[in-house]
Amino acid sequence: MPQLAYQTRLKPNGVLFHSDQGTHYTSKQFAESVASCHGMVQSMSRKGNCWDNAPTERFFRSFKVEWMLKDGYEDIAEASSAITDYIWGYYQAVRPPSFNNSLTPLETERRYLNQNLLLVLN
Repeated sequence: MPQLAYQTRLKPNGVLFHSDQGTHYTSKQFAESVASCHGMVQSMSRKGNCWDNAPTERFFRSFKVEWMLKDGYEDIAEASSAITDYIWGYYQAVRPPSFNNSLTPLETERRYLNQNLLLVLN
C-alpha cells in the first residue's frame, strides 16, 4: 500500500502515511514497506481516538454511503474493482467536496504541483 501511494505521487519527499493502529499497520512488514519509500514517515493515530484519524474515517463513511453495495460484494475481485472505481474514478476526479473551494482532490493536487513547479523553475 505505501508503495502505491509513493509511486503514484512521483516519489514525494517529506510525506506521512497516516493510519489507525490496526494490526496490519503496526506489523513489521508494513513498517519496512513505509521505510522503503524514501522520505515517507509512518504516522498513527492514538489508540482509541477516532479524532486523530477523522479524514480517513470520513472517507470510509463516504464510500459506504455513496458507493458500497448494501448487500456487499460477491467476491474479493468485485470488491477490489468497486474500491478502485470509487477512489480513482469518482472520489479523486468527480466527487465535489464541500470544502477546499469545491475542488476535487486531483484538481487540488494539480494546482499544488503546478504552483511548486513554477517556484522551482523561477
